[in-house]
Amino acid sequence: MARKDIFGSVMGSSASVEQARDVSGYAVRGASRSIMQSFEELSKSSVVDLDPELVDNSFVADRIGDDEQEFAELVRAIRERGQDSPILVRPHPSFPGRYQTVFGHRRVRVARELGRPVRAVVKQMGDEEHVVAQGQENAARANLSFIERTLFGERMLEKGYSPDIVKSALALDDTTFSKMRSVSSNIAEPIILAVGAAKGIGRDRWWQLAKLMEHPANTAKAHDHIQSGEFLQASSDARFNQLFEVLAANGKAARSTPPRAQASAWAPKDNSVKAKITDDGKVFTLALKSREASAFGTFIAGRLEVLFEAFREAQSGKTTGD
Repeated sequence: MARKDIFGSVMGSSASVEQARDVSGYAVRGASRSIMQSFEELSKSSVVDLDPELVDNSFVADRIGDDEQEFAELVRAIRERGQDSPILVRPHPSFPGRYQTVFGHRRVRVARELGRPVRAVVKQMGDEEHVVAQGQENAARANLSFIERTLFGERMLEKGYSPDIVKSALALDDTTFSKMRSVSSNIAEPIILAVGAAKGIGRDRWWQLAKLMEHPANTAKAHDHIQSGEFLQASSDARFNQLFEVLAANGKAARSTPPRAQASAWAPKDNSVKAKITDDGKVFTLALKSREASAFGTFIAGRLEVLFEAFREAQSGKTTGD
């Protein structure tokens, strides 16, 4: 079989659409530049056939499940045309004789399903070089969603990698990195995993959901909703939209239904003054009208201290009597 461009998905060549979806223009600087140079070296490397049963996943997961329709298309493409793009692996750092996938996890799975070897380039790599290469390859593909990249970045941070390494690995600007951190900080991972990859949901929508989740009560509401039958039967994008609408509706209801004020009125027998009283539990208003309103209001205001002390004594007596 003729060897094609090994790292087309990273270098932007014409590898098959089913096996690589190219996105050009991501940052090539610092650690990114060194990884790209490494890819150029690898493009001249030998491709070997490996038993897929000897190839383990990366130590940092970068996907939330698999789109079974896309995976079926990949199986069909490789069955008909063979594996156009080799994967990248390194010798397993803990188990001699085994390998660890840097990128190409789905092609390994396809090889297992078809019962054939997986074509690979084997390169000795440290952990940091491994995750940066994995992230760079992911950044070059359009089929990894925003939330999958967010979780991948968060898992890198949890393993002790610096924000600069994460930004380099995923080709992130400061704004996107900040929004990713807001999402992963405010939305618990079980909720994210329940929603799924949400391929059609972008950065800003996830960030808006994260802002809704800043309200403590919404965490419990979200956990309740993700267990509902309606949620579980929906597609990943629909699950996101359901959850967003539920939390957004709760917020609107809370803002649009303030406590109802209680209203009453008072007047002496001669109607020389009229009082309108409103009380919503937080604000108590006494409005006076008619010819003696000003004088009576001044009289009350001048005796507020005495009236308040009388109120305190009455409340104290009520408590003692209870």
